[in-house]
Amino acid sequence: MSVAKTASVAVIGAALDLGAGRRGVDMGPSAIRYAGLAARIRSLGRDCVDFGNVEAEVPEAAPVGDERRRYLDEIKATCARVAEIVARVRSDGYFPLVLGGDHSIALGTLAGLARASGPGGVLWFDAHGDLNRPESSPSGNVHGMVLAAALDLAGPEFESDAWELPVVEPSRVALVGLRSLDDGERAVLGRLDAHAFTMSDLDLLGVEHVVQDALEHVAGPGFVHVSFDLDVVDPEHAPGVGTPVRGGLSYREAHLVLELVAESGLAGSLELVEENPILDRGNETGELAVELAASALGARIL
Repeated sequence: MSVAKTASVAVIGAALDLGAGRRGVDMGPSAIRYAGLAARIRSLGRDCVDFGNVEAEVPEAAPVGDERRRYLDEIKATCARVAEIVARVRSDGYFPLVLGGDHSIALGTLAGLARASGPGGVLWFDAHGDLNRPESSPSGNVHGMVLAAALDLAGPEFESDAWELPVVEPSRVALVGLRSLDDGERAVLGRLDAHAFTMSDLDLLGVEHVVQDALEHVAGPGFVHVSFDLDVVDPEHAPGVGTPVRGGLSYREAHLVLELVAESGLAGSLELVEENPILDRGNETGELAVELAASALGARIL
C-alpha cells in the first residue's frame, strides 16, 4: 500500500520514557512540536493533522515488573494505543509521523502499519541495534529490545492481543548508522537476513550507496517504514538524546539519508524518537528533528 508524496501527514505523539534508562524523552513530542513541526510540514504543501498524544504511564505510577524487561506491561499498553491510531490513519490515507518518546514505541507503530497493510519492511536509523532480548540485555530497558520484539525474537512476553508477531518481514530489515552493539545483538544479526551498515561502512561505501542498498532490501508489499532514532546523528548536532555515541551522522549526512529516502518514494511512514529536551541545548535537537522530518517529506534546497 503506497502513500502518495502529497498525502496529508498525521502527527501522533507517544510521550513515553518507560523503555529508556534516562528520564526526559517523554517530553520529546512537545519539544518537536514547539520547534514548528506543523508549520514546516504545511510549508511543503502538505496538510498536517495533529492527533495529540496517546495515553502513557509515568515511572512514578507504574510497577517496574521483571527487571529483565522493565515496565513491559505498561509499554505494551501504550504501544497498543499507538497501533490503533496508526492503523486508522494509515487506512484513511495519511502519512503517519510518530513522535517519541523512547524507541520502544516503534513496536506500536509497526504493529499499526501491519494491521492496516500486512507485515512490511523497516529502515532503522540508529546508533544501536535494538536487537537485545531480555536474557541478553545489560540494562533491561525495552527500547534496546524493540526491533527484536517486532521480529518476534524477544520472547512470548512481547505478544499482545493488539498485534500478531512478527510485524516486520524478517527479510526486509536494514539498519544504518550502527556504532554501539552488545554481544547478544551481534549474535542476532549473524542469524538475521538483515542489511546492517555501521558508520565505518558509510565512510567506506558512501552515504548514497548505503541508503540505496538499504532501500532495495526493505522494498516490497505491505509497508516501508522509516524509524529514525536521533542518536544516529553525532551528538555535536543532536545533543538532546539519552544514549549519545560519538562518531555519528553529520548534519548534512543526516539530511542526505532522508532526502534519498524521500526521492525513492518508498516510505509511507516515519517516526522520530529519543529526543530528550532535558539534555538538549536550547531545543537544538527538537529543531533538528523538524528539519529532518521536512527532508523525509520531500524538502529540497532547489
